[in-house]
Amino acid sequence: MFMLRLKMWLLVTVLFGIVYALVVMLGYYAGISNFYFYLAVSVGIMLLQYMMGPLIVQWTMRVRYIERKDNPALYNMVEGLAVQAGIPMPRVAISDITLPNAFAFGRSVKDGRVCVTSGILRLLNAGELRAVLGHEISHIKNRDVLTITILSVIPLIMYRIAWQFLFFGRGRSNNRSGGGAALIGLAAFIFYFITNLLVLYASRIREYFADRGSVELGNSPSDLASSLYKLVYGSARTDKEEVREYEGLKAFFVNDPSQAMNEIRELRQLDTNSDGSIDLAELAALSNKNVRLNFADKLMEALSTHPNMLRRIKKLSDYNR
Repeated sequence: MFMLRLKMWLLVTVLFGIVYALVVMLGYYAGISNFYFYLAVSVGIMLLQYMMGPLIVQWTMRVRYIERKDNPALYNMVEGLAVQAGIPMPRVAISDITLPNAFAFGRSVKDGRVCVTSGILRLLNAGELRAVLGHEISHIKNRDVLTITILSVIPLIMYRIAWQFLFFGRGRSNNRSGGGAALIGLAAFIFYFITNLLVLYASRIREYFADRGSVELGNSPSDLASSLYKLVYGSARTDKEEVREYEGLKAFFVNDPSQAMNEIRELRQLDTNSDGSIDLAELAALSNKNVRLNFADKLMEALSTHPNMLRRIKKLSDYNR
């Protein structure tokens, strides 16, 4: 997991540098040239996201925390996986939405929280659910939840600044000030595009590590592959308005619900007996195949929070050998 942590913290460093550069530009525009002011504002933005991130997720997803008596099977499953992973018991929660998915969030390993939606509880069998929960526990163990929480707000800040300065900053009577505002807006838009690609990259690599972590916790690769397959179908059947409602939090999910319709076409070929799941034999058959993405698929993946699903399941087939 060292390489994952190294990559994630390198991305945090790069994105902090971008935030600092933009704060310097804003300070220059406002006539402020104090280094400590820039540093304080930049650190303040990161700390605000650190403090507010879990609360925003909680409010948006309508999270309801549970005790063992509320759902013994779910609670015991999370508890067992946490013991195996060697982490403190995370808080267990249910989000009362029909979109089938699960996610982990929190400020640290000690503040870990694992949440499943009502939809996923109705969709997966016990083995598949345990594989998904193992994936989420691995996110907490890998400490990538905090990193992605901090990173995910930066493109949003860049976008808001770009919008403000490009479309409202020119209203000043001073031409020089108006030109400076447009320049800051343009820089913020470029930074928005770059930071968004970096956050998407961070989101994708952490999914591969969490998949491997779930297998290392004793879950069958075919159970995790089957759960991913079912989640794609479940997302495709979910009302499109509900999918759009949670668009901003899809980096936290096991799969990207907005890509479900595209992924169904790729995954249908894996389910050779058409039983709606991927068994050991079907996963083994995939391990002997070459998965190559065309340019459109590669571009789609580069702009997505999650790896290409066919490539991701192919990786699971390698663990199955």
